[in-house]
Amino acid sequence: MKIDSENDRGSVRRGWGVPLAVAAGVAAMSVAAVTVLSGTGDAKPQLAEPAGNPTRAASSSSPNTSHTRESSAPSTFSVTSVKTTPIDAGTAARILASCLGSDASRFHSVVAVRTPIATEDWDGVVVAVDSAGQYVQCQSKGDKGSSEAHPATFINNRLWGTGKTIGYFDSFGAPVGKKTSKKSLVLGAGHYTSGIAKITISYGNDPKQYPADMAGGAFVYAAALYTDHPDPRDAGPSPVVHAYNASGEEVYNQAKDPQFADQP
Repeated sequence: MKIDSENDRGSVRRGWGVPLAVAAGVAAMSVAAVTVLSGTGDAKPQLAEPAGNPTRAASSSSPNTSHTRESSAPSTFSVTSVKTTPIDAGTAARILASCLGSDASRFHSVVAVRTPIATEDWDGVVVAVDSAGQYVQCQSKGDKGSSEAHPATFINNRLWGTGKTIGYFDSFGAPVGKKTSKKSLVLGAGHYTSGIAKITISYGNDPKQYPADMAGGAFVYAAALYTDHPDPRDAGPSPVVHAYNASGEEVYNQAKDPQFADQP
């Protein structure tokens, strides 16, 4: 699977090995996780001007890497678990406090879950919203939280586009243990408008879909992956978001979104 250059475009951010914010630097953050969400629905954030085409990206060991790397023999991945477990309200509050600092009091958690497998840095994710419909996404390790956005409350300043029903926050991939580990974690989050009843995620070219956790206008997904042939240059299969209305009709498929047409 191709790993895109961090300098090519804005992204639905895919980190690999180390958080992208660390690898790409703060300067890249203004376009690093744009969304394709309209201002309609339960939450009505202020829209910013477009800042590039959203796609996935992976971190590199060098902050200024600008070339594209391709694996000569892409690994085959399988999903071993998508089971998440709820994080209790008290722990979620502590995660937000360590992630957001003094801004934490403005936000309340809407989705807080532990991932099916833990990495060195992450074992869960909390998405919270304030009274103005501004969302934040904090990764967790125990009862500590962190964000790849700078500041952590920056997420909805990257909204753009109109007429869509799904907004993307940050998406990450990381090995469990060494970079050559056969196990890895993919996690991500986003926002949906009021007409969406169900969101599912498929991975790469596998058509099987797995339900996302949904609440308060936000969705979270996490998957434990396994490969027989780990490659630290390969960020794994791209998650593909599907959205359905109350009648069960698929009203959004990321694989058919022209903004993501260049993804394998």
